Amino acid sequence: MTVTLIKAREDAPEDAQDAPDASASSTRPEGRAARYRRIARAALGDERVRTAGRLIVRHGSYVVGGTRVVGRRAWDGRTASRYERMIRAAEAAGLMEEVKEWEARGYQFRKARHKRRMELLAAMIQAPKAVASAAGSGAGVLLLIGIMLAWSSGDAADVLTPIETVVDLVRWVAFIGGVVWGPGLFAAPWIALAAVWAVGRHRHTAPQWALPVQVRDLGDPVTPSVVVTAFRDLGISALRKSIEAMGDVGAAMLSPIVIAGCGVELDVTLPTGVSTEEIQGRRRKLAENLNRHEHEVFITIPEAARTVRLWIADSGALDEPIGPSPLVTDPDVRADYKTGRAPWGQSLRGDAVALSVYQRMLLITGLSNQGKTASLRAIALWLAFDPTVEFWIGDLKGIGDWGMFEGLATVLIQGPTDEHACAVTEMVEAAVKEMERRLMAPPGTVHDPLVVIVDEAQVAFMNPLKDDNKLPYGGKKATSRYFMACRRVHNQGRAVNVTLWQGTQDPTDENLPKLVREGAHTRASLVVGTESQAKMALGDKAVDGGAAPHLLRQGLDKGTVIVASDGIVIPAGEASITVRTHFIDTDPAKEIADRAKQRRSGVATVHRLDVVQDVDPLADILAAIGKAPRMRTQDVIHGLRTRNEAYYREWKYGDLKEFLEGFDAEPHKSEGVMVVDRKKVLDALAGRDAA
Repeated sequence: MTVTLIKAREDAPEDAQDAPDASASSTRPEGRAARYRRIARAALGDERVRTAGRLIVRHGSYVVGGTRVVGRRAWDGRTASRYERMIRAAEAAGLMEEVKEWEARGYQFRKARHKRRMELLAAMIQAPKAVASAAGSGAGVLLLIGIMLAWSSGDAADVLTPIETVVDLVRWVAFIGGVVWGPGLFAAPWIALAAVWAVGRHRHTAPQWALPVQVRDLGDPVTPSVVVTAFRDLGISALRKSIEAMGDVGAAMLSPIVIAGCGVELDVTLPTGVSTEEIQGRRRKLAENLNRHEHEVFITIPEAARTVRLWIADSGALDEPIGPSPLVTDPDVRADYKTGRAPWGQSLRGDAVALSVYQRMLLITGLSNQGKTASLRAIALWLAFDPTVEFWIGDLKGIGDWGMFEGLATVLIQGPTDEHACAVTEMVEAAVKEMERRLMAPPGTVHDPLVVIVDEAQVAFMNPLKDDNKLPYGGKKATSRYFMACRRVHNQGRAVNVTLWQGTQDPTDENLPKLVREGAHTRASLVVGTESQAKMALGDKAVDGGAAPHLLRQGLDKGTVIVASDGIVIPAGEASITVRTHFIDTDPAKEIADRAKQRRSGVATVHRLDVVQDVDPLADILAAIGKAPRMRTQDVIHGLRTRNEAYYREWKYGDLKEFLEGFDAEPHKSEGVMVVDRKKVLDALAGRDAA
């Protein structure tokens, strides 16, 4: 047998001989640890085990958290800690008036507490005397009642009947108390445990991962603690220190959180040392801290000092389209230029937004293909339902976006070339002549509205062509015909119901001069590239107040405009409003235009308007100087106005100087005053004619 075993061992494979004994390895610590890890992984991978674990942690946390909440409430009720926290919060926020108020409240609390304690001490000293007095009085009353009973019954034993009754009552109370005391003493801890569990469950004191899905805070609800934490983590040292100094009362910074359309709105009062500009500059980080995208958080500056107003959208709400325009859905739509308002879209709060265009110049800017033409056209389509309004339209894109106004507009120029831009310039100049004619009418004359619309106005400003008198059609100087025509309409047109609406893309100082953009009463901007362009579009005040069209998303926020105007209802304390405009596609726009045409008698549309009188400022300057060798610039301007009041009414020294510089005949100083030299003007005329 021994030989056989040895032979078998010799014949066994080498690997088998080297293999460790399985039974031995199972008893080693390394083997047990590995087996326990496998068992633990298998258990944690079982959803039933995870559910049970969450259940245990959740309800245990309810008890612990509820105990903490009840303890805090009891501590606050018995001590002045609440007032101390509020004082620290007010100091951190720099609200010294509130500090004084909370100090006064804390003093009153301590005074009342001291009074109660002194009264309790006095009551304890007087308690033995009061007990003895009460016992004697009670015994006397019971004895008197017994005497009355004995007198009534004639039995002397009834004198003690009331006392015996009271003794029996005390015996029964003691018996019942003895029966209830044991179970009550046993149940009291469980009742207390259930009470703190209920408080913890109500306050959701368990970790987020352990809470039920339906009550788990996934970051969407905006709560005071979420907002305060978001501000604390903005990376502003002074703000963080102030919020940490406030402790549990950081929400004192916040106004009530109110529902506002598809989001919520609140004001945040900043601590001293923190500016509203710093908060605006961290909009993206604030949005991410609130678990939102940047475009879902809007920051504006209300009238209150050191305060920012937040509008926080529900997650994904701004990516949902708004409903169709009432112009599409309401077949009986009507318009009134003077008293009506164009249904333009919805505010971020979900409220309908309407725009008044009565005697208001209008400017809409934005990058290309962001909905500028559709936004501008929607207003014009509504106004077309007022048959008293006359339209002159210049579309310098020329792809048919305004084609439905054929038969509605008196003038309709469509095309992208420089020649079309010249025609549009002459159209605006013709509007100036019409304005001047109306201004000369007798006082009290009622004028029908004339609305001049130029879409893609940057083409007119950048037009390089010059007229026969070498005056440029485009440009931003006083020699520019389009620039000067726009200025004149802006200056006096509204008084006689002549208004100019312009749409332009990618604004710069070259394609949208400052004097023209600031002449618009209603300024709206879609997405633009930079903050400087946003200020060009809306003005410094609106952008400094929180308007940020440069933060809109190109391609995703099409049709969303930020508006600064007195013709639209803007929330109190804000400088602008964000509007998601109704999109009216080309085919529905044609149907709307056809309905508007039915309210009008036939309109013959022309496609060019050449009715502007030629003006030669250089020759007029020479005529104003006459035969004098030189003349003061103010006298030259006065002479120009005498010759052509309508054209030169707005000219000032800068306009005259800018014009003459183009001919190397600029004014110079002589004997301390600025003069225009007649010889230079003659040479300029000769050079021009020779050219």
